[in-house]
Amino acid sequence: MSITRRSLFKLTASAAAAAALAGCSNKGEPTAPAAAAASTQAPAKKHQVVIIGGGFGGLTVAKELKKIDKNFDILIIEKNDTFMSCPFSNANLGKLDGVNLGTFVFDYDQAIEKNGYEMLHAEVTGIDRENKTVHTAHGSIGYEYLVLSPGIEYNYEAQFPTWDKEKVAHIRRVAPPALMPGKEHVVLARQLEDMEDGNVIITVPKGKYRCPPAPFERACMIAAYMKKEEIQGKVIILNETDTIAKGAAFKEAWSELYGDIIEYHPFCKLDDVNTENKTLSYTQTTTNDMDEKSTSKKELNYEVLNLIAYNKANPVVEMAKLETIDDVFGKVVMNGCSFATKTDPHVYAVGDIVGHAIPPSGQTANWAGKQCAAELGHVLQQKAFELPVKTKAVKAGNVCYSMVGDKPEEAIYVVHDFSFDGKVIKGKGHVPKGADGKFRSKTTARATREWYRGVMRDLFA
Repeated sequence: MSITRRSLFKLTASAAAAAALAGCSNKGEPTAPAAAAASTQAPAKKHQVVIIGGGFGGLTVAKELKKIDKNFDILIIEKNDTFMSCPFSNANLGKLDGVNLGTFVFDYDQAIEKNGYEMLHAEVTGIDRENKTVHTAHGSIGYEYLVLSPGIEYNYEAQFPTWDKEKVAHIRRVAPPALMPGKEHVVLARQLEDMEDGNVIITVPKGKYRCPPAPFERACMIAAYMKKEEIQGKVIILNETDTIAKGAAFKEAWSELYGDIIEYHPFCKLDDVNTENKTLSYTQTTTNDMDEKSTSKKELNYEVLNLIAYNKANPVVEMAKLETIDDVFGKVVMNGCSFATKTDPHVYAVGDIVGHAIPPSGQTANWAGKQCAAELGHVLQQKAFELPVKTKAVKAGNVCYSMVGDKPEEAIYVVHDFSFDGKVIKGKGHVPKGADGKFRSKTTARATREWYRGVMRDLFA
């Protein structure tokens, strides 16, 4: 049998996926002497700073604290033994030149050796703020200050209250959200590589969720892949609201690059999924010229389903018994413009869970990690620290890129300036156009790759 381009591509992709899965396994093995001590039943060893979460925010806090004082005693608790980046990972679904799963996987050992902090690979099982102790599957760890950067969890229970645990687990396996590091990215990539013809459906949740542009960038990258591989079908976006991050820019790309492939449908609430016959049912709300609303039940067939479930704060926030914002997600309430929490001055927060009104992104987590480290470094050295005042602004505190095209590569971006009102840090964004009046450009695509290489150097070099 002759080997076609697509069959060879699938064989190569399967090998890469297997390697990535092996690297992202959660063995719970310590990588530092402190971790080994914590795995015994001896009294908890105490560290100056314990950071829960080894993602963009947690790694930044640890590195920056060690830059302030190499003698600071810093331990990161991270359940995965390999780092996997979610930012830029949609480029793998588009199979852009030179991009594969290995582009997003890094070993923590490199960062540990370079920066001098310690790491324990273990699942957090409880937090005792009164006794300043973190309980893990490999023992208990004491802390003087705790930094939470644990990321998100999916909230299927709120979205589908009639589904039992077995159905949730099944849907999570076969229709992965792919907003968290690990095997769900591998599964989604494999499903796309294995499909012949058919529709790909992406669902967009309501409420706060990680990386608001991600579903819409993903639609572009999957459409680019389908065009390149001559797969007959559509990419259908079912949005529970009508909010589109970088909306005008994405709509420009959909219309001009993928007008016959991408379909966008707003106000579509997913009701149920039947994985046996690959159908989903949903309710769409429409409004007529008289501002009268009506609903209709609809059903669609799919070949690949990317069901992005509701998001919520990682359960460690609940373990810590911190005050949270009263919504489905539950971000942590901060102490004014500080990165300390309102509930406990010895507990800080960065990343997805932070209660500031700034966008959740890899760049923001990196920025916030540096601010948090500067603040906490002063506290550890018993120096006075002045929080930013209302007159201060941070230009381009967040620059978030989204790849939208291939052959040629094109991307769009949004810039957020951060400001301080004494109560919270706020972000105000705008999506720039180029000199040609277009949102997307090849220059921005190059900048996207440069940003990714730069932030990985920042975390691991």
